Amino acid sequence: MSGKIFDLIVLGGGPAGMSAALYAKRGNVDVAILDISTLGGQPVNYLEIENYLGFDSIEGWELAEKFEHHVDKFNIPKFVMEEITEIDLVSDIKTIKTLKDEYRARTVILATGASAAKLGIKGESELTGKGVSYCAVCDGAFYRDKTVAVVGGGNAAVEEGAYLTKFAKKVYIIHRRDELRADKIVQERAFNNDKIEFVFDTIPLEINPNDTGCVGSIKIQNVKTNETKTIEVDGVFPYIGFTPNVKGFNGQIIQDERGFIRVDENMRTSTMGVFAIGDVRVTPLRQVITAVADGAIAGMSAVRYIEELKTAAIGQRSI
Repeated sequence: MSGKIFDLIVLGGGPAGMSAALYAKRGNVDVAILDISTLGGQPVNYLEIENYLGFDSIEGWELAEKFEHHVDKFNIPKFVMEEITEIDLVSDIKTIKTLKDEYRARTVILATGASAAKLGIKGESELTGKGVSYCAVCDGAFYRDKTVAVVGGGNAAVEEGAYLTKFAKKVYIIHRRDELRADKIVQERAFNNDKIEFVFDTIPLEINPNDTGCVGSIKIQNVKTNETKTIEVDGVFPYIGFTPNVKGFNGQIIQDERGFIRVDENMRTSTMGVFAIGDVRVTPLRQVITAVADGAIAGMSAVRYIEELKTAAIGQRSI
């Protein structure tokens, strides 16, 4: 950007990133948000959020919209829909190159989030967009009066399975264990839903097409008996967790075996001047509320770091 160097660039405009930018701006830091998509992050894919403090219930897109409106009050520059080609986090001045421009900053907060993990079975990639979907809110309406399978046992799987019953006549929830990991209140609602059938101790083996080239069935296996069977479904929705979005800077910071970024209590990574927050970091809980909290911590940590840099620069000039 014509030689401009920001104090801070927040890479990612989900709840974590917007929170970080807000706290940094309030600390009088020259900050900008950069994202490969529009702002909002994961919440825009959630029909309803019931566990964000202050709201009994709120649609995901609405909460994300409120976050963005709050950020806009502080006139924080937003560069969205930017395709990133190169990232340098290890130099003193960090650089993020996109097809449109080059952005430089003294500090970077990584808030790139995570993407839905893939099942890694035959037919999944070939049938993605043809019956395999990772977003029930986006695609649920296509399955009116049809049968679908959801794979997973956490909150996302069970909640999205319940959402799909608004359209589908039958929803199988396939889980590899003998009990769910979802919150008890979420489980109770699902168990009381007549359209949901749970298939426990079971893993998917392959997804098969029908005569039209779309999803027609899913082959599953009981992990205790090894028995296999095929059930006819029109759609498959995997909800088995997430993989971190670290493309472009993978290996420039210390990560765990799955690629999630390791940070300390101040959200500092192993690379000087780089922080990581939200779903992309190693964390015991990936929720909107924890992402926002991460952003607050990282935003203030970045403010202190930038103040230290400026103090050190003044000291060098006075020698």
